[in-house]
Amino acid sequence: MDWQPDWGLRARMGLTMFLLFAVYLIFIAALTTAFGGGALSLLLVALLFGSFSLIQFFYSDKLTLWSMGATEVEYEEYPQLHAAVDRLSQQADLPKPKVAVVDSKVPNAFATGRSPSNAVVAVTTGLLGTLNQEELDGVLAHELAHVKNRDVAVMTIASFLSTIAFLIVRFGGQMMLFTGGGRSHGGDNAKGAAGLLVAILISLLVWIISYLLIRALSRYREFAADRGAAAITGNPGALAAALMKISGEVDKVPDEDLREEAEMNAFFIIPLKSGIVGRLFSTHPSTERRIEQLRDLERETATA
Repeated sequence: MDWQPDWGLRARMGLTMFLLFAVYLIFIAALTTAFGGGALSLLLVALLFGSFSLIQFFYSDKLTLWSMGATEVEYEEYPQLHAAVDRLSQQADLPKPKVAVVDSKVPNAFATGRSPSNAVVAVTTGLLGTLNQEELDGVLAHELAHVKNRDVAVMTIASFLSTIAFLIVRFGGQMMLFTGGGRSHGGDNAKGAAGLLVAILISLLVWIISYLLIRALSRYREFAADRGAAAITGNPGALAAALMKISGEVDKVPDEDLREEAEMNAFFIIPLKSGIVGRLFSTHPSTERRIEQLRDLERETATA
């Protein structure tokens, strides 16, 4: 398969990015023009804390591997896995990323790194014990598509101001509690506290809206990575079969093991949450929808 663009998917991603941009512009304008220096000072403090997002951006590969307990492995340790990553990277026209393995029963995989030159593709031991080679190729190709699309960088940048809005809500609330809302410190302090409260409420609204938009953007990018995997391998059915198998195995994993890894949900090929609320806030589309689209691609490939 050629790496064909899905213009409908791109339009949805573009609209989501535009809405995020608009929300962030309104957020900054509201804080800096309507509420003056006090809210601006709070924004500057939040930007200082938001610098941690930049650290995450530049060191995302190391931080993610550390968080997941992943270990980089050499060719001699996992020759078949390295050979597959090497072959698929060539097919995707990418430099070969580093390869890591997580000692976990949960069958899953993820990619990290802000650019193709410092990317890492990681798999769990549970995944290696679950999939055959063709299915594993589909999963690895999906992660390489994330690398090719620079999804880690895109999502980090998209969530930067959302993180700042969250920090304003958190630390602004603490400031309100510390000062007692300005009630006992005269009119000026009370006025400043009122402005801070409005800033917190605006930030809360921005954070909720941007949270939902970022989750939607993440789901669209999962669809794009699925299409990319199909283009890399020329075999959409392999990834569809892998998703079905992984989903079935995840259901068998004890809840305590799933809870240990739920924090890293956004990085996985299949999310660990379910239910109506879980789907609304999920970073991934439903497995059923992904499999359906992959089967459609499979039929298109067969008739081409």
